[in-house]
Amino acid sequence: MNIIETHAHLYSEQFKPDHSEALHRAAAAGVGTILMPNIDHGTIDAMLELEAQFPETCHAMMGLHPCSVGPEFEKELYLLEDWLSKRPFVAVGECGIDLYWDKTCLPQQQEALRAQLRLAKQYDLPIVLHTRSAFEEAYELVAEAQDGTLRGVFHCFSDGLAEAERIIGLGFKMGIGGVATFKNGGLDKVLPHIALEHLVLETDCPYLAPVPYRGKRNEPAYLPLVLHRVAALLGLAPEAVAEATTRTAQELFRLA
Repeated sequence: MNIIETHAHLYSEQFKPDHSEALHRAAAAGVGTILMPNIDHGTIDAMLELEAQFPETCHAMMGLHPCSVGPEFEKELYLLEDWLSKRPFVAVGECGIDLYWDKTCLPQQQEALRAQLRLAKQYDLPIVLHTRSAFEEAYELVAEAQDGTLRGVFHCFSDGLAEAERIIGLGFKMGIGGVATFKNGGLDKVLPHIALEHLVLETDCPYLAPVPYRGKRNEPAYLPLVLHRVAALLGLAPEAVAEATTRTAQELFRLA
């Protein structure tokens, strides 16, 4: 099976000792394309170096993570805008709103997200959204910006059916990862009611490893575990899920 990994922090320090081995394991598992979201200025070099080393497999996004939105976030935005003007990326991201750890920076996170929504439209790129403990706040800004040209993914989707239907109504996709395999993850009550065409697959590695690796370092080679869980919940063959999610990711991110 050919599976596209739509969200992997493969450039992170946790993979520094074994980038190549992780990529070999991914290829052996049928994961031949890996999309890498940026975090902030501190991750750009490592991400682009990995892309340059493995250009057939690794593809970079450019964005500012909401947890990196601080007092000088405007400088971060200028930097990412400069990068977007210099070379191609597969998406703007990851960006969004995160109120899990800290609610005091909400106005700055909102401003940063609005700016990145504008950049996604300006460069005709999909946007990859992080919405931890902040679905309503992020959804509101995306809906406000949606003029029929925006497209993208609500990454690490773990909300309910009502939220899923609102995402679909915006014309966006949902990124499904390891949470789908968790006993109390809640997606067993949502995914059976969602058409496969609205889903893409991701690991969000090194975070959120699927069962039976929960609590350990996640990696792209574990993506088939997510695929098989999605297939079981939808009552479909794994091959059908692989084919459909690959096609959706290729169209959304305009991959060759």
